[in-house]
Amino acid sequence: MPETSYRGRFAPSPTGPLHAGSMLAALGSWLLARQAGGEWLLRIEDIDPPREVAGAARQQRQALDAFGLQHDGEIVRQSQRGHLYRAALNRLMAQGLAFECHCSRAELAAVGGIHRHCVATTPRHDPAIRLRVADGCEIVFEDAVHGPVVQRVDRDVGDFVLLRTDGLWAYQLAVVVDDAEQGITDVVRGADLLDSTPRQILLQRALGLATPRYAHLPLLLDDDGKKLSKSDAALPVDVEDRLPTLRLLWHCLGQSPLPADALQSTPAFLDVAIAAFRLERVPRRALPLSAAVHNDSATSHA
Repeated sequence: MPETSYRGRFAPSPTGPLHAGSMLAALGSWLLARQAGGEWLLRIEDIDPPREVAGAARQQRQALDAFGLQHDGEIVRQSQRGHLYRAALNRLMAQGLAFECHCSRAELAAVGGIHRHCVATTPRHDPAIRLRVADGCEIVFEDAVHGPVVQRVDRDVGDFVLLRTDGLWAYQLAVVVDDAEQGITDVVRGADLLDSTPRQILLQRALGLATPRYAHLPLLLDDDGKKLSKSDAALPVDVEDRLPTLRLLWHCLGQSPLPADALQSTPAFLDVAIAAFRLERVPRRALPLSAAVHNDSATSHA
């Protein structure tokens, strides 16, 4: 791909159709990429086969296309990139930055659940591999929505898994390798991943990779106050009802109402939204979807 000053991405896991929360992340990241005159890539994060739903990736692509969120370049699938993750893991192992861990979940739970040293009583034939987190390790970064974020990784997370005991790649390693290999400059995603970002920055530094800019968008909550989740059978977005959905997501992103002519078609909405979007208006707090629907309806009829 040609060099660009802005390259964003949307990276769903194929565990079900896109719901309002995942479409909010897609819309926000797409708008920022287009506003910057940059690229927006699509990556399918399919490294957890037990959770994958047949046909979900195709449904997700169709939904993005229906909403006018066109991606640039070829679609990348993590399931085809194991050689890249293995090469990164081998580097970390050779430098003594990663190690085999024989601890079981029960053994770790008995000491508080955070790995600071191995507590395994017997070796296992399928050990995990963890990143070694130094004592006192503190990661500080600036999030474009949430401002300064500080995490003591050793105390709050501990040595974290890069390769699981079942042989599957851990998300933290795969996402760091992929973002670097694809030249991602800006990661715009849901705030449920804000807590993971310090681990990813630590991995980037261990591998000598660049750190992108980060912006974490608000989560949408169900009626029980839980994050909308594809795997919890949250209602998928309706590709036949695009404009009301886009208007709702625009409202959830804290943006000012668009003029009436922007609500005549999906292309018209997106054209106006690219120029009008303001990241500084995006709220930090999670939003109950039912309340957002009510407020958006009240605004549209005002």
